Amino acid sequence: MDGVDALPRGGALERAAFVSLLLFTASVQISIAAANILLALTAILWLALVFTRQERVEVPRMFWPLAAYAGMTLISAAFSIDPRISIIDSKQLVLFAIVPIAYRLLRGDRTLTAVDVIIGVGAVSAAIGIVQFGILKFDVIGQRPRGALGMYMTYSGQLMLVACVAASRVLFRKGDRLWPLLVLAAIVVALTTTISRNAWVGGCVGIGLLFMMRDFRLFALVPVLAALFFAFAPSHISDRLWSIFQIRDADNQTATTQASVLSNRDRIAMAKTGLHIIKDYPLTGVGPDMVIQVYPVYRDKSAITQLNPHLHNVPLQIAAERGIPALLIWLWFVVTVIVDFVRLRRSAAESFLAHAGLACVAAMLAAGMFEHNFGDSEFLMLFLLLITLPYAAVKGHLRKDASA
Repeated sequence: MDGVDALPRGGALERAAFVSLLLFTASVQISIAAANILLALTAILWLALVFTRQERVEVPRMFWPLAAYAGMTLISAAFSIDPRISIIDSKQLVLFAIVPIAYRLLRGDRTLTAVDVIIGVGAVSAAIGIVQFGILKFDVIGQRPRGALGMYMTYSGQLMLVACVAASRVLFRKGDRLWPLLVLAAIVVALTTTISRNAWVGGCVGIGLLFMMRDFRLFALVPVLAALFFAFAPSHISDRLWSIFQIRDADNQTATTQASVLSNRDRIAMAKTGLHIIKDYPLTGVGPDMVIQVYPVYRDKSAITQLNPHLHNVPLQIAAERGIPALLIWLWFVVTVIVDFVRLRRSAAESFLAHAGLACVAAMLAAGMFEHNFGDSEFLMLFLLLITLPYAAVKGHLRKDASA
């Protein structure tokens, strides 16, 4: 057994699976089509490893609530108002396989390689977004930077997660901090240009949590960073920030502020709509991908838009789509991850990964109050990968110690 990552080396199948997973890790921020293909290839290679070596499939503790959530989703789909559409939509559950695959293939020091790939590709993605904003004039609400992806909301969500990982590496890992710090600066700039308030909130919560865990005195940087933001940010971006706290129209508002205020009011209406749906379908919900079908029936009278595919709120969306039991299972998953990472951050085995995991979970939860990010496949791929890495790092070091 290898002394570095505690995995058998030398086999072509092992190397191929590892390289395939790294390529998938890189492609998640670039192309959903490439990511899907590479994930399928990696899954095949992983299964081949498991069968040829007669290995027992191992999973971290947080996988079991995920599996229960998947089971509740299928029950919800079976009782959906349109089971055919809901069952087809449930195909996203296959992404949960990322957890056992990464747990097996990225153990020990291999986690560091994966992190370097994620941060490195994040730098390229940020550069693309900055070019789109500064040169191609993707600088209004209707045309925002989206990197190499097809949707600005997905792009901003991924940048938020990578920012948390880069910040954790800078704050909690000794040595080799300069390049992650430079990447972090570029990612923060790119994230700012997306004008995506949910990702701004999530990023601030995630990185703020890292500040608190590292040294509470780091919060002294907050007013400095705020001053720099308002000094250099274009007016429509600063207007977008102030609009977070506005729900009423006012005289002399800019077009950006007006659109933002309407969005705020519509999100409140979506929350009311979601509660009405949950009241009528508390156990299994209306079914995956069915909120858009019933929205006109339950639409609150204060709503701005006539139709919404989701409720822009993760807990509400889960309860409305899949029922209150599914929401409770999802909360079980979240609590399990948080409890495990609080424990793992005291471990000597790359504790910065556990800190990064906590920041990513906090960012997902905060942003998820205003956007259904857990239902976005590209976001979910990266999120599941990142929260598996702390478990994999510790597992690899445990096996290394056992073989010493």
